[in-house]
Amino acid sequence: MNARTGPALRRRLTPTRHTPDASAPDASAPDASAPEGPTAGRIPGGGRPAHRPRPPLMRELALVVALFLLYKLGRQLARGRTGEAMDNARGIWHLERDLHLPSEAGIQHLLLHGDTLAHIANTYYAAVHFPATILFLVWLYWRRPGHYVWARRVLTAVTGGALVLHLLVPLAPPRMVALTGLVDTARVYGPSVYGSDPAADGLENQFAAMPSLHFGWALVLALGLIAATRARGRWLWLLHPLVTLFVIIATANHYWLDTIVAAALVAVALVFLHPPDDAPRGTTLVARGRTHGRREAGPRQPAGDRR
Repeated sequence: MNARTGPALRRRLTPTRHTPDASAPDASAPDASAPEGPTAGRIPGGGRPAHRPRPPLMRELALVVALFLLYKLGRQLARGRTGEAMDNARGIWHLERDLHLPSEAGIQHLLLHGDTLAHIANTYYAAVHFPATILFLVWLYWRRPGHYVWARRVLTAVTGGALVLHLLVPLAPPRMVALTGLVDTARVYGPSVYGSDPAADGLENQFAAMPSLHFGWALVLALGLIAATRARGRWLWLLHPLVTLFVIIATANHYWLDTIVAAALVAVALVFLHPPDDAPRGTTLVARGRTHGRREAGPRQPAGDRR
């Protein structure tokens, strides 16, 4: 190394110390261009924030209780219209035959091969409807708050639409109409949630068959769990509305058209009420890890500058 090349080589090998530029943006300061409002905290790549606050518990309990009381009140307002309900039932039965829908009698025949199967179906009809819906809402509230709010709104919309139809179209179930030739399985095999005299039943309105909230709520439950989870077998939740469909038809509590109208109400509600786009935590953490990795890597140096 000669005297002329020594200082120049030392300057090349010595790291350059950069002084902070006052005009450069501070990395620790908040970015003024960052989105605010509903998109604040959104993770790039479609994830969701690490924590979505749950709605106030007491407010939600009050809303659910109010929804339940509205449901019961609306059904009671349609009581005492026996003649109109029977006329509508005969009209629905003939309309289904004109539309060439399958006979409810064929479905019920599958159930009447033994007392045990009929008893299980009646128990499912009586005991699963409300508990399954409550467990569904509780789980969403605790694990998926964003989906909980969406599902509660969908259930409210579907129930409200159903109550309007209950008032406008009182309808006797097929088990009460001799024209159908169907068996009242709950009365014959038990258990039954209805009184023997529909006009004097102070607990339930037996003329609120159109539409079927048993099927409508079951469908919302299945679609809600499919939207809120990412498990490979999440589509199996559709078995719940399918089993419910079989039960309410086979026990002669509903017509096919009751379920079709219920499905239409759910479809209309979903057109206006969209599920949140947040993903379950596993997906969020993956997206966050990828984003964090890209930030930590920083700009890549040209190959010629690597030493």
